[in-house]
Amino acid sequence: MTNRFVVVDLETTGNSPKKGDKIIQFAAVVVENGEIKETFSSLVSSDKPIPLFIEELTGLNNDMLKDAPTFSEIAPKILQLLDGAFFVAHNVLFDLSFLQEELINSGYEGFFGPVIDTVELSRIVFPTADSFKLTDLATKEGLAHDRPHQADSDAYVTAELFLILIKLLRELPEVTLRQLLRLAGGLKSDISLLLDEYVLGKSSTRDVIPEELEIFHGLVLRKKEEIENIQHSAQGIYPSTPEEIEAMFLRAFNDYEKRDGQVQMLDHVYSAFLNERHALIEAGTGVGKSMAYLLPSAIFSNNTNNKIVVSTYTTQLQEQLLTKDIPLLKKMVDFPLEVVLLKGRHHYISLEKFHQTLYEEEDNYDTSLTKMQILVWLTHTETGDYEELNLSSGGLLYWNRIKNDSSSFVKDRSWLSHDFYFLIRQRVNEAKIIITNHSLLMADLNAENSILPPFEYVIIDEAHHFEKAVGKSFNQSIDYLSLRMLLSQFGSIDQRQTFYELEQIFKNTQIEDNHKLLHSFQINEMIVELQFEIDDLFRAVALFVKRSAKKGNQRLVKRVSHDESAKEWSSAVASAERCQFLLKDLYDSLNKWVDFVKSQQLTLDHHQRITMNEVVSFLDEIEEIRSHIKNLIIKPLSNQVTWIEMDARATQNLTSIYSQPVSISRLLKENFFDKKKSAVLTSATMTVNQSFDFVMDSLGLEEKNCSTLHIPSPFAYKEQVQVLIPDDLPEINKVPLSDYVAAITEHIISIAEATKGRMLILFTSYDMLRKTYDLIKESGLLDDYVLFAQGITSGSRSRLTRNFQRFEKSILLGTSSFWEGIDIPGEALSCLVIVRLPFTPPDDPIAEAKSEIIQAEGQNPFSKHSLPEAVLRFKQGFGRLIRKKTDRGFVIIFDRRIVTTTYGKAFLKSIPTVPVKTLDINEMLNIIEDWL
Repeated sequence: MTNRFVVVDLETTGNSPKKGDKIIQFAAVVVENGEIKETFSSLVSSDKPIPLFIEELTGLNNDMLKDAPTFSEIAPKILQLLDGAFFVAHNVLFDLSFLQEELINSGYEGFFGPVIDTVELSRIVFPTADSFKLTDLATKEGLAHDRPHQADSDAYVTAELFLILIKLLRELPEVTLRQLLRLAGGLKSDISLLLDEYVLGKSSTRDVIPEELEIFHGLVLRKKEEIENIQHSAQGIYPSTPEEIEAMFLRAFNDYEKRDGQVQMLDHVYSAFLNERHALIEAGTGVGKSMAYLLPSAIFSNNTNNKIVVSTYTTQLQEQLLTKDIPLLKKMVDFPLEVVLLKGRHHYISLEKFHQTLYEEEDNYDTSLTKMQILVWLTHTETGDYEELNLSSGGLLYWNRIKNDSSSFVKDRSWLSHDFYFLIRQRVNEAKIIITNHSLLMADLNAENSILPPFEYVIIDEAHHFEKAVGKSFNQSIDYLSLRMLLSQFGSIDQRQTFYELEQIFKNTQIEDNHKLLHSFQINEMIVELQFEIDDLFRAVALFVKRSAKKGNQRLVKRVSHDESAKEWSSAVASAERCQFLLKDLYDSLNKWVDFVKSQQLTLDHHQRITMNEVVSFLDEIEEIRSHIKNLIIKPLSNQVTWIEMDARATQNLTSIYSQPVSISRLLKENFFDKKKSAVLTSATMTVNQSFDFVMDSLGLEEKNCSTLHIPSPFAYKEQVQVLIPDDLPEINKVPLSDYVAAITEHIISIAEATKGRMLILFTSYDMLRKTYDLIKESGLLDDYVLFAQGITSGSRSRLTRNFQRFEKSILLGTSSFWEGIDIPGEALSCLVIVRLPFTPPDDPIAEAKSEIIQAEGQNPFSKHSLPEAVLRFKQGFGRLIRKKTDRGFVIIFDRRIVTTTYGKAFLKSIPTVPVKTLDINEMLNIIEDWL
């Protein structure tokens, strides 16, 4: 095979060569024998003007191309470079399609040699990378990339990245390389040629796998650490003086600065455990609360031999605790400390299932690529947790087939010695501290579902989410798309899916005529009838929602009362009953087939075992669906609120039915808090107007057995923050939405120009966000700024946040999840705009049901629930601005109700004391320009 690779990058006037877009810069880097040997780059004159956004992106303009050669003039040089070489590019099909078009237009045949896509190669070699963009991969690998979106810089960085990728690929064990080679035929580029050469190279020498790896059942895995049975050690001394605390922290932190609030919280946590009391601790930003509860937890656990469970809401905090805080904690204490992160079973790979499916014939690109990613990942992962992987949506579908669950039809117990979930359960039994999430913690309420060992002491971080997480853990739901997808994946006989494969097992074993079993055509009729019945059910549900929907709303939400009498709902109930009967008959019939296969003790081949696993999983799912249909539609649970959500653009396809407890306070009190000796709940936002009453009431906690502590942030908010409220905006509830959006858009444009971007704008509804974004773009006044908007600009919350931080003049518009959990320290964020006070809409089903209960008790739903809930969310939003003691900036609140209503004071009294000014836009701009 040739050892010559030409790494190419192009800048163009657009995305489509077929529509006349042209190359304006060409760059190539020649790689031979693992080294960069030659570079070539040239601007290319074009008869097509460079669009403004391309000029901003690349820095290239029409004047720069005036004296540049035409493509025809540099074509011979390009062909000379590519002769006998691999064509390599980051997103190769883009560059190759342009090059082919230009070569053909210049009278040449084009390039028909092998191609390598470094995006595709990166997905395989770096399966856990956050992003496969060139700039992100360059940062990850420490490559200098000074001029992104200029072809010569991009080509050189791509070449450096390519050398890293092929080195890592070549170093993989021969077993893994052979498995990758078998799958590589389904890729879009010719990576198989590389793999073929590397396999030959390994075959000609004795391939010795690294010491940290092992081969198990034909898979190359990272060796598992031996599980130590850590004996109860001598008592850890609890620090009783400031000097002792400082000494412990200095073991881990070279730049330790004593924080009085952290010491205060540390003492309070230890005291709560010691005195077997619950505690609520609000710790402001910068207190250092993670270490303030981890250190006393570790010492108390060691001294008493009790397990401590630490529960969080977000996976980001779990990872931070495990990878950042726990290593520091271990330096601070003088005793061995076993800490385990435990997630739900479905997070972990089933190696047995992966092995079973690995050698299936694949014609699906996403599946082949995902299998290759997992083969490489298994040589690195110590957890087997799929959240480490960066999978495509198609890859996630494949993951659902190989995730760890209890449905395996035939289990080879030899896999247990390397089963990630089984091993993590063993480690949990030896652990002193177990990190988990709120949902898994709630499974502990039901002993049958619990995967946690017995525990009596717990830390609940991000506690402002605890009520919501508990409610969700008792949520039941069904939706049309999932039901239809489940049935279509199981399939009818003529669709050659799982049911067809099941029938083949019976045919091949000549037991299809057993008199106790229904014939396949009878089961097939059930499946077809069930599909029709599900269509009817959701058609009736859609009609029920539409009957009372407001015109013009895209997202429709309808609460279902327990005595609902509408004829459309009666029709839905009748259809649901028919669905339930069909699901029961289907379950019983298929279950008899499964039991019969088991009773015959048949020797199933590899493929048949996969089929039986999928049938067992299908049975579990339809049994759960049958239960949900009963509890959601036929006999709704009296203590739950049931509602329907629907997208008006595709009513049947995008319809879901939900049910959730109205209140979880009694449930938590009786089944959780009353059974634990001590639960410490902490968050940066737990008080409303300096009071814990709302949180205590929501969670079922009582003052008699619960202490409270408020620790303010150590930041100097008075010097770091100014709150500005414009008095020249209309009140949000007194004008049409379009007028309000027009008014705030003018203010946003003016403020953005004063702050030079660096703005985060928080909305409470996506509809208002989209209208504001469209108006800003339409005005053209912020064309020099980079606008990112949730739901409009592609990417996850973390990706949008990262991209926002990259650009100096950037603006980020967010809703819902952007009110908390994002961390943008430093000058990247100087201005936070809160468009509207974050009240839950009054027609929200759960809020509506809670209000009815509060009203029935003779209390005011607004002051008892709506206001405190909004204040807590407001505090979360406010907290986005100041993340470090050197941060400074403005919080601008557009919603004038914060100063024009009596309840507005509750919002301002719940945040740190800062200067608050009400003024017009011109005065505001003067203050911003002076201060920044």
